[in-house]
Amino acid sequence: MKVRDVIRLLEEIAPLSYSEEFDNTGLLVGDANQEVSGILVTLDTLEAVVDEAVEHNCNLIVSFHPIIFKGLKSLTGKSYVERTVLKAIKQDVAIFAIHTALDNAWNGVNAMICDRLGLTKRKILIPQPGTIQKLITFVPSEQADDVRTALFEAGAGNIGNYSNCSFNISGTGSFRGNEDSNPRVGEKGKTEYEDEVQIGVTFQKHLQSGVLKALFEAHPYEEVAYEVTTLNNTNQHIGMGMVGYLPKEISEAHFLKLAKDTFKTGCIKHSKSNGQKIKQVAVLGGSGSFGIEAAMAAGAEAFVTSDLKYHDFFRAEGKILLTDVGHYESEQFTKELLVAHLTEKITNFAPALKEGTIVLSKVNTNPITYF
Repeated sequence: MKVRDVIRLLEEIAPLSYSEEFDNTGLLVGDANQEVSGILVTLDTLEAVVDEAVEHNCNLIVSFHPIIFKGLKSLTGKSYVERTVLKAIKQDVAIFAIHTALDNAWNGVNAMICDRLGLTKRKILIPQPGTIQKLITFVPSEQADDVRTALFEAGAGNIGNYSNCSFNISGTGSFRGNEDSNPRVGEKGKTEYEDEVQIGVTFQKHLQSGVLKALFEAHPYEEVAYEVTTLNNTNQHIGMGMVGYLPKEISEAHFLKLAKDTFKTGCIKHSKSNGQKIKQVAVLGGSGSFGIEAAMAAGAEAFVTSDLKYHDFFRAEGKILLTDVGHYESEQFTKELLVAHLTEKITNFAPALKEGTIVLSKVNTNPITYF
């Protein structure tokens, strides 16, 4: 198994194409063609984590946060970032970061928070725009079923809880091939008319290359007529944050205790209590002040996130309980998620790999302590 194989497995749960533009996800250090001896999963990559990887014979670190976030102009070891990168290079340890790709994933960071809080009937809080694309193509009527099936198998035609979705219009297509053409029907230099079906399917943008590959392989024409457009439709499964429901209404005090126990944090900052019951809860792992208005618009009585500033708490307007549980604390369950996913996938992919190939980091990388 090579590094690129592990990356492919990780992209099954969190395609990198859904990373935020400001982010730096992907393979940050190392060679994608390197053979993998072991994988260490961590929230942050620090020098101690690289040492831990070497100790466990892991030459690939899968990190939630990227150790390289801004551009590096030198590698002299003057900062913790440079020292970590230098050590990884010297020890031949690759570093992969998944960050906001997993933030935006349906079964990602926020799903883990929902699981721990027991939230049901979940929805994406802030859907990511421009993630749904539409393919229109034109196929001879006799081959329409074959082409549709190929597109469906490539992942096209999935809408929410439905699959194999398409729209089809019958009509007549015309074409005339030049001297270099090799038409399936008719003759070169002669205008031909063919009974065709216009097929329309939607798909998530990270599937585009696979969908087009399926189209070209299944389509009978020498030249395939098609168009791909990006839709403004809201994607129900890609985006930041989630909103869901507790099993029953609880008081604000009960909810704060639930959050404190769930995230095992030494301190919770929260907005003023207003005496309302908590049933609907919005969550957004990491720095989530940008989601306050979305949480209120969704009707949530409480919002769980981190890194709220002084003036952010005024934005509660007495309508919502803003709950800052800490940055590390809100994302701490991510490691277990990645280990579970890789363990399942790699067991199927390479069952001969010995036990202990995937290691959950035991280094506490939280830079904040509580007195």
